[in-house]
Amino acid sequence: MQSTCNGANIAHCDDLSASSRPSKSGGCLVTRTRPGIGLGVPLHLLRFTTESHPEIERLRAWREALDRMGWRSDAIPPAQGLHGMIQAQRSIGGFDLSLLGSAAQTLEPNAVDGESVLIVLHLDGAATLVADGRRQPLSLNDLVYLPSREGASLVFATDFRAFVVRIPHAAIKGRLLALSSMCAWRIAGDTGVGHVFSGFLASLAESMATLSTNELRPLELVLVEILVAMLASHQREAPISGLTSSQGAIFSRVCRSIDARLGDPKISLTLLAAEERVSQRYLQKLFEIAGQSFSTYLRLRRLERCRVALVDPLCAKMSISDICFRWGFNDPAHFSRAFREQYHTSPRAFREEASLDLTRHLVRSISRGLPFKTEALLLHARGAALASAQAGPQEAAIEDMNTVVACPPVDTRTDSTKGVARRPGKARHHLLRATANTVHWGYFSHDLKPVLEVDSGDTVTIETLTQHASDDWARMIAGDPGAESVFHWTAERKNVNRRGAGPLDASIYGRGAGEGFGVHICTGPIAVRGAEPGDVLEVRILDVRPRRCANPQFSGRAFGSNAAAWWGFHYRELLTEPKPREVVTIYELDAEPQPDHGPSYARAVYNYRWTPQRDPFGVVHPTIDYPGVPVDPSTIEENHGILKGVKIPVRPHFGLIAVAPQQDGLIDSIPPSAFGGNLDNWRVAQGASVFLPIGAPGALLSLGDPHASQGDSELCGTAIECSLTGDFQLVLHKSATLAGQPYADLTYPLVETPDEWVLHGFSHANYLAEFGAHAQSKVYEKPTLDLAMRDAFIKTRRFLMTTKGLTEDEAISLMSVAVDFGVTQVVDGNWGVHAIIRKALFEG
Repeated sequence: MQSTCNGANIAHCDDLSASSRPSKSGGCLVTRTRPGIGLGVPLHLLRFTTESHPEIERLRAWREALDRMGWRSDAIPPAQGLHGMIQAQRSIGGFDLSLLGSAAQTLEPNAVDGESVLIVLHLDGAATLVADGRRQPLSLNDLVYLPSREGASLVFATDFRAFVVRIPHAAIKGRLLALSSMCAWRIAGDTGVGHVFSGFLASLAESMATLSTNELRPLELVLVEILVAMLASHQREAPISGLTSSQGAIFSRVCRSIDARLGDPKISLTLLAAEERVSQRYLQKLFEIAGQSFSTYLRLRRLERCRVALVDPLCAKMSISDICFRWGFNDPAHFSRAFREQYHTSPRAFREEASLDLTRHLVRSISRGLPFKTEALLLHARGAALASAQAGPQEAAIEDMNTVVACPPVDTRTDSTKGVARRPGKARHHLLRATANTVHWGYFSHDLKPVLEVDSGDTVTIETLTQHASDDWARMIAGDPGAESVFHWTAERKNVNRRGAGPLDASIYGRGAGEGFGVHICTGPIAVRGAEPGDVLEVRILDVRPRRCANPQFSGRAFGSNAAAWWGFHYRELLTEPKPREVVTIYELDAEPQPDHGPSYARAVYNYRWTPQRDPFGVVHPTIDYPGVPVDPSTIEENHGILKGVKIPVRPHFGLIAVAPQQDGLIDSIPPSAFGGNLDNWRVAQGASVFLPIGAPGALLSLGDPHASQGDSELCGTAIECSLTGDFQLVLHKSATLAGQPYADLTYPLVETPDEWVLHGFSHANYLAEFGAHAQSKVYEKPTLDLAMRDAFIKTRRFLMTTKGLTEDEAISLMSVAVDFGVTQVVDGNWGVHAIIRKALFEG
């Protein structure tokens, strides 16, 4: 990924506005490809809306966005009446999919770069196809076949929606004769093949936003087969120019016979002529009238079949020779020469380029979470977890996983009973400092050895460090022994090596041990004696305070960092250049208590754009793709005087609070779930209690992701990330005592404040259970607020019926009139919606 939007990184540019103008191919935002290959870099979903622009600029922005999609537009209403949206996606095979919706206007192809075929599905509104001076009204779900270079147009008389598939000419040109002579025509969407095709495209339009590259590839193959069948049928109904009806019938039968027997190396003009009871010369004459020789037609049909097979995932294990033999070629050398002549590249280079394009897509998406089907790469990591769990209790060495065996940190009390279960009524206080020996970075696991063991009712002072402290080393790390211990990274040694749940050898992306599949510095875990699955752990937050800078230059002050990063909700909606970009903003907090207990504030100090950073091991990080990479001040430009006059109320809280998951292995710290984790809710603050269902013996509590302030949604990807220290009381509620309590029947993280209950819903309530072996990939694929809202509704209904004794109808009514639902976060893979139930609603 680059910091600007150009042909090398267009996969990140999801704004179709005028300010992002890459090279065009087929009318969509894509990169140029090698001649003859026809495969562009696959894209994420691209979005455009006129709502992003001031009214005066909407008409210009809309026309320029359409231009990039390969359309010209006329007869558009005035800007104040204009609304428009585009969603677009490009498959690895070079198929451009786009969903358009706007006000009444006329659209026509602008034939931007090379030939292509457009298939338009009419979804909504009143529309007419105008071609060759004829007007054909379109019904809903009708299709339009539209060559990109033809001067036809679509006239939308009302607001409309349409789904457009732009198919590279090369994908079908070998399948049909005289394709260039076919004109625009309407395909009825309620009968025959048109009905099947219309339904297929409607489903594709509905799912486009959530389909992965791997899912799109087989769908585009199906799309071509249906289209070819439909066009072939149309050609039979309108005979090829120059052939009589009887000649056309013979010719069509011969072409169908060839298609059915392409894999037969013995097929010949002699054999086909004998089957049709005509002479070879007569049959050859028919091909010449249609514009090709028999041998050319047969070779092109076989080459196209081989071309498809070379990038078909189902044929990935077949050799190139096997593919050429499968489709009727007898000599691999001859096949290779013919392929190069037709597509201007060798079969091997074509296949490798397609594979490379898919790899580029995976790398550029840098999806948080483990890439699909990487479980084999993690077996050694899970083995390390098991080995660590079986280590002796006095072993003080840090394992490769950076798990620390039971080696309690300094306690604030000197007590001969230390490490022994406390006597009733004798609560004790503990101090857990954040050092390289007491943190795990970017993952959870029930195999982690506890760094502290406490009794129910004990209090603990816990230090937590933000993983973003290295954004400004001088202000947030320098001179602080604990932070320097955790962040120590030189060419010779990295104190906390594993950062994330990925493989230690960085065999997926090469970013570093753990690959950054999980980013949070977690202090712990802390074991609670007697805790068992089925119990509930209550974590009472007694006090929270910022960690002050230890650098004499900024001594006594407190700082935090906000990163507007690639995983933020905003990233594909940027308006100004450069696009895309990541921006880090450093804030200073009021470190001293305010007079009369007044509110504390944070103020921006400066910001800078992220530039590629080389870590001490020599790996270059073009984006913020691996936690704790030290930022070299000489490589950035500090912009001071930002956010002038703006002061942000400080509401310190812990973004991450979790007990160990039930599931085996290393679990990515980013997506929240039933065990808690990365909730990113600013209400997890002083005075609140967090109730977590225990899934592993000892509970194994971890805390991290400390924030100075955050708004609901954490929109740009982070809060003001600031190291904090908190005082907590841990209270164990045994399963036998839960009946009648608000936290009975608890399967999700529940927060209680003095005035409210806060319930957390997620796109996937328990993604580890829902997706099984592929959970850490799947959870990132299709998060939606619809699913999160549904989950929050279900949990709130259950809470009101179970703990307050309401009927279902009473609960639903109360939710609608008195419960506030809010967006917790949209940046953690498993999106969150929280429900706030005010205690004052219930008298007595």
